[in-house]
Amino acid sequence: MAVQSAARRTIRMFKIRSFTFVAALTLALPGWAAAETLASVTAQPAATASSGFDGVVEAVRQTVIAAQVSGAVIRLDAKVGDSVKAGQVLLQIDARAADQNAAASDAQVQAARASLEVATKEYERQKQLFKKNYISQAALERAESEFKATRAQVAAQGAQAGAARTQSGLHVIRAPYAGVISEVPVSLGDMAMPGRPLLTVYDPSALRITAAIPQTVAAQVVAGQLPRAELPGLAAQRQWVTPVRMQLLPTIDAATHTVDLRVDLPAGLEGVSPGMFSRLWLPLAGGGAGVTPSLSVPLSAIVRRAELTGLYVLNPEGRPLLRQVRLGRVDGDKVEVLSGLMPGERVATDPQAAARVRQTTP
Repeated sequence: MAVQSAARRTIRMFKIRSFTFVAALTLALPGWAAAETLASVTAQPAATASSGFDGVVEAVRQTVIAAQVSGAVIRLDAKVGDSVKAGQVLLQIDARAADQNAAASDAQVQAARASLEVATKEYERQKQLFKKNYISQAALERAESEFKATRAQVAAQGAQAGAARTQSGLHVIRAPYAGVISEVPVSLGDMAMPGRPLLTVYDPSALRITAAIPQTVAAQVVAGQLPRAELPGLAAQRQWVTPVRMQLLPTIDAATHTVDLRVDLPAGLEGVSPGMFSRLWLPLAGGGAGVTPSLSVPLSAIVRRAELTGLYVLNPEGRPLLRQVRLGRVDGDKVEVLSGLMPGERVATDPQAAARVRQTTP
């Protein structure tokens, strides 16, 4: 009886140990098996490297409107950010003194014309008298001289009146073209003086980015390949823009040994304005110092969680680790990785499967 009880205890203990071993093996298998079968690709550098250079957004057409006359600002119909039409009144300077001068000039013109009318009649009368030999040649010449002098005076008074009217018109500031107001450095009641800036207007339909690049890098720019423009101030899905034209200026800064690179942005970009920080990524031939290798991975490997953009990188043991990266342009089913990934690292192509493996492996 005692032998049978001991045998039963041995059998139960063997079953418990066997179950524990099987359970432990079962828990270990999913992570190991998934890590072994997890699909991945190896990050490889592209044939052409790219390098980023900080730049600034500029307006191709921007105008600083300065005062040409003196006077107090009595009307201000523009503020920063306003869209204006060509010819729209933006600001007005007190023109009462100028208007009075213009009125006085007009009156002088009228007086000169009246004098010219008298001189013309007198000259015609003198010519008739000369024909009848009633006056001498000298008397006729005096009448002719007075007539010409009066006529010249009318012309001079007319020109002076025109200048006075032009001067009066300079007190009204109008938009030179359709655009957006970017600066208004004056307020209502301020005193305007000739040369003082009053408003700045730019054309939002034509924007560009200017970046200073080393002259050694300028020689490595790949001909025929446009750089990519990065605008970090925009939403993530709109940060990358393909320019429409590139221009390397032919002059080199003697102090910094840099060349200005300009790229024209496509029209109709929302949220982009002059002064915005930007970055130009140039495709460079032959690599070079300071050039970042361009890596690409499948677009399906990217993980987006709120503000995080990342991918699962496999360590030497095959365990997936989530890593934050910064992305570049999308090319078909591939996306460029600018930072956060090294050449030769393995990337999981199925982030959902990688997440499950990550949860089941210690």
